[in-house]
Amino acid sequence: MGTVKRTFANNLLTSGKIDATDALSGTIPATNLANASLTNVTSFPSSLGGAVSSVASDPPSPTEGQVWYNTTSGALKQYSLAAGTWASGGNLNTARRYAGAAGTQTEALGFAGETATGVTAVTEEYNGTSWSSSNNMNTAREAAGGAGTQTAALGFGGNPGPTGATESYDGTSWTEVNDLNTARYQLGSAGTQTVALGFGGYASGTNQNATEEYDGSTWSEQNDLNTARRGTTGAGIQTAALCFGGYSPTDYATTAEEYDGTSWTAGGTLNTGRQNLAGFGTQTAALATGGEDPSTGATEEYNGTSWTTVNPLSTARHQLSGCGTQAVGLAFGGAYPIIANTEEWTKAVGVQTITAS
Repeated sequence: MGTVKRTFANNLLTSGKIDATDALSGTIPATNLANASLTNVTSFPSSLGGAVSSVASDPPSPTEGQVWYNTTSGALKQYSLAAGTWASGGNLNTARRYAGAAGTQTEALGFAGETATGVTAVTEEYNGTSWSSSNNMNTAREAAGGAGTQTAALGFGGNPGPTGATESYDGTSWTEVNDLNTARYQLGSAGTQTVALGFGGYASGTNQNATEEYDGSTWSEQNDLNTARRGTTGAGIQTAALCFGGYSPTDYATTAEEYDGTSWTAGGTLNTGRQNLAGFGTQTAALATGGEDPSTGATEEYNGTSWTTVNPLSTARHQLSGCGTQAVGLAFGGAYPIIANTEEWTKAVGVQTITAS
């Protein structure tokens, strides 16, 4: 800690505390001060910074992150994200489960999957209100990984096969690129079209732990997941990814793993173990929703350390797809039965009272 100045008598009590009866100026050696002793200080001069403003009523137009003390209610308040809720969005044109996903809540991409009559290559784009059809993938499949945005997406792996087929989407059409080294489906994914990550999955009757990185041209094998799993999902980017949920080795997984671009380490434990769930966000701010335990609407938020249960989906389902951020996301499709239902997740910004808890 630096020095504190005073103008009058030394305001340091014998206990080491500041009596705060008059202005602080002059110079007190830093060795005479301890952070733990700075208690019962009622005010500091403006030269030390306003820190938290005191107002009789809440500001009419606060900005996100702003903090103030309301003298009327006697409460410390902030303007920040409130609890999230799900709301109905426009239905898919083609009801399906196990679709690939990329993008955001208002610019989403849903591709491939399984309909009531079999696997499909159908691609649809979401504009925040409704879905519209786009060009099909070259290879029809279900349970593929997805990464990127609505206009620059990557789809890889899937079933039947399993396949390692990988395709790149430019906002209009799909182009075949180099395959995964390990063909599989029900795998997790993260990243962008040119810097993607694929991990876990299922092939030849066995849960997979293989991890591969995509550099915009080819896939390369990396260090494996610690726990092989299928029906898993992911969030984040290639160098800071999160894998969570799935089925391994004989039950619904609660475990999560964090990837740093080289290796996987244990993360926080989900409250509801499940497979075939949707996930999106970042490694330190992720959302898990839906899944099979059996079919559930359970939704949880991850803060980089632990998972917290929040408001559930309106329609419980598994084998669904999702994209977006922890604050603004999208969930669509799923089973059973196979549905076209879309829900939008939003954490509104609002005034909150800060409490000790």
